[in-house]
Amino acid sequence: QVQLVESGGGLVQAGGSLRLSCAASGRTFSRAVMGWFRQAPGKEREFVGAISWSFGRTSYADSVKGRFTISRDNANTVALQMTSLKPEDTAVYYCAADISTTGIIYGLSSYYDYWGQGTQVTVSS
Repeated sequence: QVQLVESGGGLVQAGGSLRLSCAASGRTFSRAVMGWFRQAPGKEREFVGAISWSFGRTSYADSVKGRFTISRDNANTVALQMTSLKPEDTAVYYCAADISTTGIIYGLSSYYDYWGQGTQVTVSS
């Protein structure tokens, strides 16, 4: 059974940092693209960034570029390091896996096959 489990969310003041982790299990993700999305209340889910696990390539939304970094912690864990957080970063953050093995990073949620349950990030002003 494939599982993606996010952790590390919480409450932080504007300008602060948080590190989210996504632990993947149930299959091999060595050729997957691991993405991070977020959804704020009343808004659609949006792409934050992603990493091609085998190639190490990354892609980020313009709104987080230069502030957020995605990395591979180990064979089964992907991290999202968030710095210079803003109140508008407040959302539920989701980890997702695209197992198509093309290595192409897509920003559309429909390309992703598996999703975590989400973790809340709240940035106070």
